[in-house]
This record gives sequence, C-alpha cells and structure tokens, in this order.
Amino acid sequence: MTGDTLFALAIGYLFGSIPFGLIVTRLAGKGDIRDIGSGNIGATNVLRTGSRKLATLTLLLDAAKGTAAVLVAARFFPDGINYAAAGALIGHLYPVWLRFRGGKGVATLLGILIALTWQGALVYALIWLGLLLVVRISSVAGMAAAASAPVSAFAFHNDPLFALLLGFALLVIWKHRENIARLRSGNEPRVGRSE
Repeated sequence: MTGDTLFALAIGYLFGSIPFGLIVTRLAGKGDIRDIGSGNIGATNVLRTGSRKLATLTLLLDAAKGTAAVLVAARFFPDGINYAAAGALIGHLYPVWLRFRGGKGVATLLGILIALTWQGALVYALIWLGLLLVVRISSVAGMAAAASAPVSAFAFHNDPLFALLLGFALLVIWKHRENIARLRSGNEPRVGRSE
C-alpha cells in the first residue's frame, strides 16, 4: 500500500462511519435509534420510528456517503479508488464512534456502485426495490441486491471490480446473519411491521 491508498482508505472510512440514521433520528426528536426495533442504524430500522421521511433521508445519506468517498478519492487519490470504496463500506459496518456496531451496508454499497459502475448500480437498485415491493422483507431484498454486485461485474466484463464486489457482498451478507437465522425460523418481519 502507498501513502495515497492509505489516505484514500482513511477518507473512505471517515465518510462511511458517519451514522446518519442515528443523527437524523436524534435531530428529529425520535431518541436513539439503537433503542428501537432491531437496534440497527440503517433506514429499515429508522422506518420503525414511524417516519418514512426520516427513513428515506437515512437511505439517501447512507448511499451518498459511499458515492462521495469514491468521488473524493477519484479526484485526489485516483490510485486509491477501490481502497476508498472499501473504507466507506467498512466504516459504515464498523464505525469506531459506535464501538464498531454499524449498519448492514445495503444503501452504502449502492452509493459505492453509483460511483464505480452505473450498470451494476442499476441492476442492484432494480433487484433491491423489486424484491422489497414483492416480498416486503428488507433483509432478503438487501442480500439479493448485494449478491448481484459481483454478478453484474462479471456480466458486464468489469473484471477488475469482481473480487472487490464479491468481498463487499460477503460482508453485507455476514452482517445479515441474524436476519438469516430469523428467516430460517420464519420470524423475520416484513417492512412496515415492528421487529
């Protein structure tokens, strides 16, 4: 690793570790989002506060920080783009400010894809939203979308991104391991219901 790639990784981590779900719910007077529902800081749990606007804002901000991290790296550290992307996702999943208990990375990964590959981002968004509308289980939609990222890289002959996106997909799925257990037991809540 060079100095530039280390800077890119650090910048990505700083962007990714901003806990927007926690920030917007506190500013809106909804208390600590970690005390609600699943305790997660992502948009799905923010929705459990009863505010679709806050959930949408959280989703957009979590995606935007992924995009911003990659674009900043592209501008100042072009050799460190992939490191910035990795830093952003790891920062969201494991933010130092929250004792490394972050979100599950679905929106942030979308934001990263928007900056890295528009085709992959489009496939990701269609799968995520499509499954969310059909099955109404956030974890299923999110994991399927994450799994689509390396597949899209392969399908669109974007070979340099394949390994990176495969790693990202595995991280997102790992963060959903409690959801997977609930899915297997039939206890995973649908969107709009409390966990």
